[in-house]
Amino acid sequence: MNILVIGGAGYIGSHVTLAFLKKKFSVTVFDNLSSGRRENLFEEANFVKGDILDYPRLLETMKTGFHALVHLAAFKAAGESMINPEKYSVNNIAGTINILNAASECGIRRFVFSSSAAVYGEPHYSPIDEKHPTIPENYYGFTKLQIERLLGWYDRLRGIKHAALRYFNAAGYDVEGRVRGLEKDPENLLPIVMEVAAGSREKLEIYGDDYKTRDGTCIRDYVHVSDLAEAHIRALEYIDGHEKSLVVNLGSETGVTVKEMVASAREVTDSPIPAVVVGRRPGDPAKLVASSEMARKELSWRPKYSDVKSLISSTWNVYKGSSNSKS
Repeated sequence: MNILVIGGAGYIGSHVTLAFLKKKFSVTVFDNLSSGRRENLFEEANFVKGDILDYPRLLETMKTGFHALVHLAAFKAAGESMINPEKYSVNNIAGTINILNAASECGIRRFVFSSSAAVYGEPHYSPIDEKHPTIPENYYGFTKLQIERLLGWYDRLRGIKHAALRYFNAAGYDVEGRVRGLEKDPENLLPIVMEVAAGSREKLEIYGDDYKTRDGTCIRDYVHVSDLAEAHIRALEYIDGHEKSLVVNLGSETGVTVKEMVASAREVTDSPIPAVVVGRRPGDPAKLVASSEMARKELSWRPKYSDVKSLISSTWNVYKGSSNSKS
């Protein structure tokens, strides 16, 4: 079975590619390498260098024939999206329209999309289930929500069945060490903490300690990237088996504060990890914790590696001694 993984050289994409390869799928990675890394490309997978804004290149690639595609190509920095919405409109929304139109033209009717818990905004209740109102607090989350709505229309009008996977906070690295490429200019907490521990960043900036949480810092639900990757396979199996679309949360159902994550990282890495508190970032909700009940029920999915120690240790195994953590 042929799978096209768009954004497959990126942090999450490379883990998704690896998961499909382990299941003996034939995989082609489509990536412009703007944030993805060549060292995240696997010899067993085909590679096409291309950009989702290049419609002819997308069309040429999809015409070679695929059973399904996985779409992970997006800008994802919530703070940046509030400052430069134009960038996110063009890449995330217009780029996805290109992917959908090419898929429609080429007869690809299976589509797995990496959505985000950012579609929910400030929680009205916790844990957050899929029925929670979708009122994004940052423009990045808005782009993800708009893409979900586009997918709904292409399902209705073109029969493209989709799974929109609402990730909570992806973290960790392949526990067997097969993915080694570090994120370029990371925005998420754990890789930044690792850069400080590895000595390539001077200190960690904690964005606000005056939230209404148990220690004043934001609470997030961290889910291991290998667990996310497994969910993509199960989502495709769901689409094939049921011939219908699905929107589902993927989280560990455990909330961890920034300070708690930093304290655990200090213990695992045996590093002081200097940290300073700075102002809040616009668009950051105080608490995001998932209900993954639907994923358990519909996909028979349960996270295996999403405990804090596994998240930190698998990441530290890649970052420690790395010479390219800022390259």
